[in-house]
Amino acid sequence: MFQRIVVPSLVGAVALGGVALGGVASAGPSGTPSGTPSAAAPAKPTVENSAARYVAPAGGAAGSLTFTAKVTDDSGVRSLKVLAWPKSSDLKPTAAEVATAESATCEKSSARTSACTYTLKVTPREAAELPEGIWNVSVLATAKDGDTAFVPEAATFSVPR
Repeated sequence: MFQRIVVPSLVGAVALGGVALGGVASAGPSGTPSGTPSAAAPAKPTVENSAARYVAPAGGAAGSLTFTAKVTDDSGVRSLKVLAWPKSSDLKPTAAEVATAESATCEKSSARTSACTYTLKVTPREAAELPEGIWNVSVLATAKDGDTAFVPEAATFSVPR
């Protein structure tokens, strides 16, 4: 599983996310620079209501990681890339690295807003190899007009042992 979700430039790093068994972690509004955008500068995409849920495998059935977020931009939403990583790794993914990560599925809620969901199945073997502790989810939102917003910690959560 690690090879499937590791950003190529972070080879050797572990990348997966979740929350304590059956739990949910969320973060507040993010993805916009501080301050109010000026009238001359178009608004960047925003990532809000982000949450991660990790369900451990049980009874031989696979578990899952699900990350959800609301993404908004005046021009509409093109994509949301998602990378989860253990905080203990001291990785500091960049926007360029997250740009090569897997994509969430985004469904248009309105002309400006999409509900984005990333889901990953986790086998019992994969779950046993995950480092326990605090994890982060980094995301890169891309608008239809090409603007981007990088959120280095869209959600923070714990993986229990």
